[in-house]
Amino acid sequence: MGTILLEGMEFFAFHGCFKEEQIIGTKFIVDLYIDVDTTLAENSDYLKDTVDYSGLYLCVKKQMEQKSHLLEHLAKRIVAAVQNEFPAVSAIELKLAKINPPLGGKMHQVSYKTLWRK
Repeated sequence: MGTILLEGMEFFAFHGCFKEEQIIGTKFIVDLYIDVDTTLAENSDYLKDTVDYSGLYLCVKKQMEQKSHLLEHLAKRIVAAVQNEFPAVSAIELKLAKINPPLGGKMHQVSYKTLWRK
């Protein structure tokens, strides 16, 4: 068993409850951690025997391109998409961070983190 980590994926997207967020957008940082049995890949050294990082990235990117009001909803969509596209994954940890959220004061980010296990 191993963990594959995609950390610091940056996206410019249009998620948020305020109308302005859906129009002007902002930067998001996504961290994705998946647990998968990597025994075969450890021995074979073949990409086909593991979960392809680029496929994971594209899966997240596709969901980031679809607007959501809430980080919670977006996270659920990303987790469901990873589950659907990569059935060998046994656990998913996901952190979504919205950079410079419009909260009326200076703040670096707000984040949402979720964990799913088979």
